[in-house]
Amino acid sequence: MSAVRRKPRGYHAERVRDALLAQVEFVRLAAHELPAERLTRPSGLAGWDVGLLLTHLAQEIDALPRLLAGPAPRAARPEIGLDGWAARTAGSAAELDRETRDAAERRPDCRAAIDGAAEELEAVVETGVREDLLLPHPFGAMRALDFAVTRVVELVVHSDDLTRATGAPVRLDRQALAITVRMLADALATRAPGASTELRVPPFVAVQCLAGPRHTRGTPPNVVESDPITWLRLATGRLDWPAAVASGRLRPSGERAAALADELPVLG
Repeated sequence: MSAVRRKPRGYHAERVRDALLAQVEFVRLAAHELPAERLTRPSGLAGWDVGLLLTHLAQEIDALPRLLAGPAPRAARPEIGLDGWAARTAGSAAELDRETRDAAERRPDCRAAIDGAAEELEAVVETGVREDLLLPHPFGAMRALDFAVTRVVELVVHSDDLTRATGAPVRLDRQALAITVRMLADALATRAPGASTELRVPPFVAVQCLAGPRHTRGTPPNVVESDPITWLRLATGRLDWPAAVASGRLRPSGERAAALADELPVLG
């Protein structure tokens, strides 16, 4: 039986805007509160110290203003959506590393870079969450609202990276965390379509995935349940399945549930 095509999740423009601006402000405040000596600590990301991570965060914040300032794409309709973006991020890792190091050389003050990017974003964010506007993303023409969702995801993921690297918790906006958890769960459901297993990340999302016998009512035979932060780290490769299960924060049940481990991470 072929998998039922999943309808893409809709995101409310005002909620995405508010979540994006809130998480930018939490990142900005965290950057300014970090002592200078912590900037040279390892970030947990290969080859990057905390200073490079902050530079990358500045670039992620500034990406929406940069694309808005670029030429309109030739495409008349979106060529890539959120699931396609998630599937292709791993392939751009080397280019992102090069761009981040170049940016750090041009502007070594990572805090000032974040401040400047935040100002640029605030000036254009209303345009940046439009559903009817296409942006010239390197992966293909993309709706501005979808790209704004990816900015929320990047900021939440890297805010958590910053927390783990420095030991100084970076606040996560609740709506920004919800958007991130849902987008990553949807990316998994696209990557592993089916209805044999249910991924639950309360209180934000539950999705069905993995080919196999479909359940129609009640509790499905295969369930994977996680808290939001554990799911975020699993879905982005920051945490592996055995460690998550051993911690008790990932709870798989049913003979098919463990097969989800083969589909992770969903975001590189």
